[in-house]
Amino acid sequence: RRPGAAGRMDEDEEEEEAAGGRGVAASPAVSARFVRCLYAVGFLDLFGVSMVVPLMNLHIKSLGASHTVAGIIGSLYGVMQLFSSTFVGCWSDIVGRRYSLLACILLSALGYFLLGNSTTVFLFALSRVPVGIFKHTLSISKALLSDLVSERDRPLVMGRFNAASSVGFILGPVVGGYLAEFEGGFYQTSFICASIFLLNGGLVWMLPWSEENISNRDHYQDKGTNNCLAKSNHDLHLESASSRAVTNSSFFQSPWIQVATVLKKIKGIACSNLWDVFLVRFLMSVAILLYYSNFTLALEERFEVKPLFAGYLMSYSSALGVLAGCLLGPITRLYGHNTYRLLLHSSTFTCTLILLYASASSIWMVILSSTFLAFSTTIGRTCIIDLELTVGGNEASGTLLGVGQSVTSVGRIIAPLLSGIAQEFSPCGPPSLAVGLALLAIVIMNANKQKYHGHGSVKLKNQ
Repeated sequence: RRPGAAGRMDEDEEEEEAAGGRGVAASPAVSARFVRCLYAVGFLDLFGVSMVVPLMNLHIKSLGASHTVAGIIGSLYGVMQLFSSTFVGCWSDIVGRRYSLLACILLSALGYFLLGNSTTVFLFALSRVPVGIFKHTLSISKALLSDLVSERDRPLVMGRFNAASSVGFILGPVVGGYLAEFEGGFYQTSFICASIFLLNGGLVWMLPWSEENISNRDHYQDKGTNNCLAKSNHDLHLESASSRAVTNSSFFQSPWIQVATVLKKIKGIACSNLWDVFLVRFLMSVAILLYYSNFTLALEERFEVKPLFAGYLMSYSSALGVLAGCLLGPITRLYGHNTYRLLLHSSTFTCTLILLYASASSIWMVILSSTFLAFSTTIGRTCIIDLELTVGGNEASGTLLGVGQSVTSVGRIIAPLLSGIAQEFSPCGPPSLAVGLALLAIVIMNANKQKYHGHGSVKLKNQ
């Protein structure tokens, strides 16, 4: 082949075709290996956590803590997650995914190591601090996945990542429950969890980051070249490329500079046009949390079934959620990769299924609603993340995912309060309230339908 510009253009086109349209033109094999490793990171993360979390209430009570103290420590963890999600996600945009992901994994490992040495209530509470602040492995991994793949493939990859993580969440409690049967089982389980996080850190360290940076840079250049809004997005892509060029040195900048940059990026998100997306996420999160809030108690009161049956039903739903994550590819292709329309339909389906559960006259109707709800909630959770990144742009993916996690954390704080109030009136009170909130979310999405009609080209607009 004769060297020259034309030859280079032909080579680039051949490389893009070889990549199969996956949005990473430079090295598709490296990118695919990178993505599979991140699936393993998600699996190990939730596998380790779910080994310990079900045993924590029993352990803190064995240390002599009252129910109130245990509740305060649990709430403290939620509050730390609420405020740290946005900051850590934004920090990952500034210093880079590699350093932020490693820092979160290693500091979380420290927290679980301290948990394995918690012989007093004070040490137990202290061990929750590093985990509460830095346990954002999944959010940063999702931000990294959004950097690696194209918008077209993002729902499929995110769905598979959620499925891999869910498998870890299904297997973890079984292993943790088995280990807890032995003397000092909780301490052993905590140390094993910390070791799993260290293993995860080693896996992240060995990832081919140099190839990922090259692929990621070419990915953004291709997106910037083909964007129909080239004039308005030119500066944005230049700024993104410049920030990524200095990412490796940003980790060693002054902490004050990093904090100032974080606050600036958060202000940009706060002044953007994403309020309705986050409001929909909040309403649907609270609705789903209300559905599960009194699930076991409501089944016992309404249908006189034992808690063991409710546990089996929830495990069954979790397994179906894993299957739904694997089926996201065909479903998104069926919808022509229209994330907004898929989110609208899945939310409507979720609302209908919660209404079916609230008005169920037999346990078989509950099983039916739980079966399909596992699919609709998994699809909706993936679609809302994809819509956030599509509207906001990959340039601030860590910040966007962090804000989304903070919104969900607010829902986790509010949902138990709303559930308690609604439950005073009826066992069906929480799911009935959930139906109302889901309907409000659907109304908001319909009211903003025109805004997302061409969502593929919409980007973050700061005031």
